Amino acid sequence: MREIVFDTETTGLDPRSGDRLVEIGCIEMVNRVPTGEVFHCYFNPERDMPAEAEAVHGLSITFLSDKPKFAERAGDFLTFIGDSPMVAHNAGFDFGFINTELEMCGLEPVSRDRMVDTVGIARRKHPGAKLSLDALCSRYGIDRSHRTKHGALLDAELLAQLYVELMGGRQIGLELAADIAARADMTVAQETVTVASSVTRTYRSPRPHVASAEELARHDQFMAGFSEPIWSR
Repeated sequence: MREIVFDTETTGLDPRSGDRLVEIGCIEMVNRVPTGEVFHCYFNPERDMPAEAEAVHGLSITFLSDKPKFAERAGDFLTFIGDSPMVAHNAGFDFGFINTELEMCGLEPVSRDRMVDTVGIARRKHPGAKLSLDALCSRYGIDRSHRTKHGALLDAELLAQLYVELMGGRQIGLELAADIAARADMTVAQETVTVASSVTRTYRSPRPHVASAEELARHDQFMAGFSEPIWSR
């Protein structure tokens, strides 16, 4: 099964108020394994960059000014995602920006039926827990030490690892490993039994267990020393 794990960076929180998409990073996964195929692009938002947004992702308007507009890469983006399910953390936010950009280009929006939201999966699996990408990476032991600011492709890479864990990735691996180890132990045990049964043993005559005449005489002498034993009554 092919899936696209992705993340976006924007100028703000609401595309309806004029905020724009400035970066998108997509990772292709087949059967929950990254294939190495990615789509990554920065976009010129054709507007200013609020200081609060730049503090999050570090993308200045100076850096973005010579980047392509979304409309110039929309076709490449749609070709890459195809009709695959799309996995994102708080996916409604990312879908909102992508579909707003597509509509501005006169293109059909991506159906939300394709949306897989890892926040919703994590909420069902860990009710009451913190659900940020950072918090969930910490819970599952996913290394994010190289992440100093938000970045769409970097966050998509982290999310791909998290998604596998949320869907039971490590547990499945551990179960398989345990099953393999158990089968290996069983094989070793069977081989040991086979080897043991094939060993030629040296025959030894049974040792005598009947008391000798001398031992019987000593026993009678010992018993005679008892005065009125209870077994004689």
